[in-house]
Amino acid sequence: MTAATENGASGQAMKTPPVVSQEAWEAAHKQLLVNEKAHSHARDALAAERRRMPWMAVQKNYVFEGPQGRMSLLDLFEGRHQLIVYRAFYEPGVYGWPEHACRGYSMVADQVAHVAHLNARDTTLVFASRAPQADIASLKQRMGWTMPWVTVTDDFDWDFGVGEWHGTNVFYRDGERIFRTYFVNNRGDEQMGGTWNYLDITPLGRQEVWEDSPEGYPQTPTYKWWNWHDAYTADAEPDKKWVEVSDAGEAAFREESAKAKS
Repeated sequence: MTAATENGASGQAMKTPPVVSQEAWEAAHKQLLVNEKAHSHARDALAAERRRMPWMAVQKNYVFEGPQGRMSLLDLFEGRHQLIVYRAFYEPGVYGWPEHACRGYSMVADQVAHVAHLNARDTTLVFASRAPQADIASLKQRMGWTMPWVTVTDDFDWDFGVGEWHGTNVFYRDGERIFRTYFVNNRGDEQMGGTWNYLDITPLGRQEVWEDSPEGYPQTPTYKWWNWHDAYTADAEPDKKWVEVSDAGEAAFREESAKAKS
């Protein structure tokens, strides 16, 4: 039996999957879960490979305009070791100017999670456009966006592959030395916005003990660093109650996984 459906936009009836019993549905879900788990493991392996990509030293001194004035690329890190820069097209000549940024890039901005979680993992996220700061501030207020957003004033966008198209560049800071570690654009940018996807493209990753990272990379117990976005405190120990709750959750996950394999 097939599900009853309304006609699609083309006027043709949708050919939907069959409607089955609960037992058959659960069996189909269990079968699909095998492939989904394989996909998750492949994604983790790809992130591990990404953390082993060679780095490229940044030689030029780039200048940006921020809310408080001129900023260097080093300033964008805000003292952290990792920096993610998304090139958002908001400038004269872009569709929607000056009331809106490009529709596609605005969808990306709408998906960005609270940056406090990235900051807690030693990572700063910055949007960069060629629009003046006054226009960027007005746009952010109207759209409810809070991420840092700077104005490109030189060849930064052209030098890093985002002069004519969007893209996300990742950098690492070692003292005052800066390295480009990763770049993603086109459909790869569709996944950006969530905390985990951002961390997975950084050189240090999520920094949890289960990850396959090079020797000496910072890692902390899984889940324990998680917090409410208004409760992160630098160098604070994990909340004891949260440690108990997350430990119980991990134990339950392991028990469930063991049952599924038996």
